[in-house]
Amino acid sequence: MSGLSQVASGLVSDGKGIFAADASPKTLEDRVEDSSILDTLEERLKYRRMTLATPELGKYIGGVILNEEALSIVDVLNSQEIIPGVKVDQGTQGEVEKITLGLEGLAERLRGYSNRGAKFTKWRAVITISATAPTSANIDSNAKSLAKYAKLSQQAGLVPIVEPEVLMRGDHSIDRCADVTRLVGKKTFQALLEQEVDLAGMLYKPNMVLAGQNCPIQPTLTEVAHQTVGVMREIVPSQVPGIVFLSGGQDAILATRRLNEIAKLGTGTPWRWSFSFERALEGPAMQIWAGKDENVSSAQHILLHRAKCNSLASLGKYTEGVEHEI
Repeated sequence: MSGLSQVASGLVSDGKGIFAADASPKTLEDRVEDSSILDTLEERLKYRRMTLATPELGKYIGGVILNEEALSIVDVLNSQEIIPGVKVDQGTQGEVEKITLGLEGLAERLRGYSNRGAKFTKWRAVITISATAPTSANIDSNAKSLAKYAKLSQQAGLVPIVEPEVLMRGDHSIDRCADVTRLVGKKTFQALLEQEVDLAGMLYKPNMVLAGQNCPIQPTLTEVAHQTVGVMREIVPSQVPGIVFLSGGQDAILATRRLNEIAKLGTGTPWRWSFSFERALEGPAMQIWAGKDENVSSAQHILLHRAKCNSLASLGKYTEGVEHEI
């Protein structure tokens, strides 16, 4: 097993998942009622240290994705035996359809991230469903960018997490989401193979197959699991060690329930089913914390609880009883 595949497998070993703690400064500020508590680098790093120093977090979290400014606190992750990673894309541009930026100068930046302690990377492409989207051109462009990023990451000795996110926004049906997720995945893996990316040394981070949030007919847990596992069976090569789902704005508990059903249905497949959640993991903790030192212990407690619940869900062992063990 290569060094890349060891890291990739280690990120999702033993029911562990990935904490996507890579929200931009502006996004972090937007998620708290009093944005002033996170409006300086010092305060943001203080918040990140608080979450990442949660006792026993490493029992359930194999890796954490940081943004560039937070790479200065990789010591907290190392002390928890959690693998540090970094978001390397530079956001998106476009109105309805978006293209992810960041390929220019990426090779040099990757070397710098590696020197600062990162072991893996993440790049997010965004796919919109509407009456006119996605177009083939947009899917192809994002797939090629994801593949170029992945190849550059591996050349720098870093494991790439490949994230093509089909957004929940809209009123589309779950079948429409399945069709788009399938096409995006096929195009992405075609591009990865063309770039000769080592599939055993990467992770795939897709959306779950869901109806749009404004769709009047919302699928059951079973329907989400069947559609999601069915699409993944069609598009993900067996060499990929793990599929780590994004939460994409889902309610925290609902995301856990859906992951649990996916993992149960996916028993016997070649991949480890896991998670790479942001809001569905730290959202409840952020609400409790609210910038107050006296709330740190309670916030860490709920973060650890959500990590444990999602860890169990990745193994298909989550129960409602565990949910209430707070």
